[in-house]
Amino acid sequence: MSQAEQYTQKLHPGSPFPDIQVDLPDGSTRTLAKANNEQRWQLVLVYRGRHCPLCTRYLNELAQFKDKLATIKVDIVAVSGDSLAQLQSHSEQLDVSFELGYGLRLEHMKTLGLFISDPRSSQETDHPFAEPGLFVVNEAGNIQVADISNNPFVRPDLTSLVNGLAWIRDPDNNYPIRGMHR
Repeated sequence: MSQAEQYTQKLHPGSPFPDIQVDLPDGSTRTLAKANNEQRWQLVLVYRGRHCPLCTRYLNELAQFKDKLATIKVDIVAVSGDSLAQLQSHSEQLDVSFELGYGLRLEHMKTLGLFISDPRSSQETDHPFAEPGLFVVNEAGNIQVADISNNPFVRPDLTSLVNGLAWIRDPDNNYPIRGMHR
């Protein structure tokens, strides 16, 4: 099989989210799959990095849904492969109050099944970076929702996503994890 024909790894819905820790600007680390307590879910957003204006816009838009997500017991963490200095610089353009991690390693990007790109020039960034990915991890640590893209122009509509998560989280709906066939 040629390199062009190879498939990327794909995380399967219902399977455990990989045990990946990322660094936070305060010097602590954060386990991506773990929400703030046992009854909560975790929305893990992987974004391209400081160089991406669409990521900046998407992160700022996601911040507008933080309260509604908190109401349905879903926490948010966003992460990129940027360095601490790049994240600090990017933070000046962000108006978010959820955790931002940095330093997502290439092997973690591959483990998550993300598409990975090289910068077009040194002005863009200085390292390979993950294209957008969004995962929702349930209280058991399993993947409830997964969405990955190979470019910055295709991402979940946040209104639809948050409304859908509210519906899924309502126990009266008894909505199962979708996409379970292997």
